[in-house]
Amino acid sequence: MIIRKTVPVKSLVSPSKLPGTDFVINPYIGCPHKCLYCYAEFMKRFTDHTEDWGDFLDVKETGTTLPVKRLAGKRIVISSVTDPYNAFEKRYRVTRNVLEQLQACAAHITLITKSDLVLRDIDLIGKQADIQVAVSINSLDDVFRRRFEPRAPDAKRRLSAIRQLNEAGIRTVLFMSPIFPGITRFAEIVEASRTFTDEYWFENLNLDNMARNRVARAIGRHYPGLIPLYRAIYREGDKTYWDGLAGEIDDYCRKNALAYRNLFHG
Repeated sequence: MIIRKTVPVKSLVSPSKLPGTDFVINPYIGCPHKCLYCYAEFMKRFTDHTEDWGDFLDVKETGTTLPVKRLAGKRIVISSVTDPYNAFEKRYRVTRNVLEQLQACAAHITLITKSDLVLRDIDLIGKQADIQVAVSINSLDDVFRRRFEPRAPDAKRRLSAIRQLNEAGIRTVLFMSPIFPGITRFAEIVEASRTFTDEYWFENLNLDNMARNRVARAIGRHYPGLIPLYRAIYREGDKTYWDGLAGEIDDYCRKNALAYRNLFHG
């Protein structure tokens, strides 16, 4: 059960500390996708919720008007600590309201989601002068998805969304995040999507957050053979795996003339 409530906010827009980004817009607080590895769990401290992260959603009031003049020419990310197209966006339409207002704003927009619900707003996205849609996928294995992203759409739906966005002339990014050591097969995902993806972003699994123990337990339960690797990376601080994978990604993308960005932490 997802606990939902509407909360008043002074503004939907926040200054950003993300590299190359001026502002972020997060239409919701919380995310019902309930990904085990979610780094955004720290947002819970700004709420009065006692539910587990992933079991509540605060809907920001849609009556808030965006400061479109101040946003003109700025770089905006939607969203950084929630999914703007979680399943409840069908009902509340906060993200659609944001996109409608941004039609009057010549901003540079990056929209990040795990959901094919983004296709509902393809009409508005297609009218935006400068926008790219990044869809997150880190495995084509639906068994993994059900274990680690239990309420998110499966990879097949996400790949279909990227394809349809691309066919509509919208710049598409496949955001391979987070890459799970020993589990994510980056080349397999690229080969399944390269004909309709404009750029790839690669980000490694960061467990310097509240999800660390939760992910460790899940790896131990479902992938016990990977325990030594995860201990080396996350307990002993060994960067050998990430350094090697970064080199593999560089070689592969250059060989195949793919546009890409390495966003590895550490």
